[in-house]
Amino acid sequence: MSKLPKEHNFLDLSDYGRPIARIIANALKNTIFTPIHVTLAFIISGLLAVYCVLVGHYWLAAFFLILKSILDAVDGELARVKETPSYTGRYLDSVADILLNALIFISIWLISNSQLWVCVLAFLGLQLQGTLYNYYHVILRNKFDGDTTSRVFENKTPKAMEGEKQNHVNILFGLYKLLYGAFDKCIYLLDGNAKKAKTFPNWFMTAVSTFGLGFQLLIIATMLVLGLKDIILPFFLAYTLMVFVFIAIRKALF
Repeated sequence: MSKLPKEHNFLDLSDYGRPIARIIANALKNTIFTPIHVTLAFIISGLLAVYCVLVGHYWLAAFFLILKSILDAVDGELARVKETPSYTGRYLDSVADILLNALIFISIWLISNSQLWVCVLAFLGLQLQGTLYNYYHVILRNKFDGDTTSRVFENKTPKAMEGEKQNHVNILFGLYKLLYGAFDKCIYLLDGNAKKAKTFPNWFMTAVSTFGLGFQLLIIATMLVLGLKDIILPFFLAYTLMVFVFIAIRKALF
């Protein structure tokens, strides 16, 4: 099941794992496995990728990065096919993502010639890129009755859905705000009026989807196996400039 109605679907370059994710989710539909189990599985895959980077097994690192990306799509798909959406799963997914991203970038810094400041700024840039993509995507999903567990503005702790505990939501939302709050505020300051746009053209969303975590992990995996480890962090630092380009295009055209 798509997060958007058919007429508003776009080619999401970061979502290449979705077809496989749907197969896995459908296979798990009538089992005891929950979306939370899948989230834990992608955390393990991400940690294995970090380990492989550190010991120089770059092909294996690439495999686990791509696997992590696929499993990252499975948990949401499984929640939809089981009809068990939850804020617990939504925030656990996000918190796991940013912590794994930090570990991945630290591991790359340790095995490359990049300076620490480049690593820090590249990581901040990576998160800013992902925040812009998620911001525009959530606006579309909310506008056209797609996935509703994500909100355009994450200001207040949501009320727990049926089947989840409020204290779990409270804790994970607090972690989410701690880790993502500054990025959300930054994007809102840069383009707070985006929610007033009637829609975003498919071509625009496809371009912005290069900021999606799946595509970012694909770039990292590709550069690792091509022996370009020293370029990874500078690339993401430089590509952050496209945040301002996409926002300028959005403001000028829609």
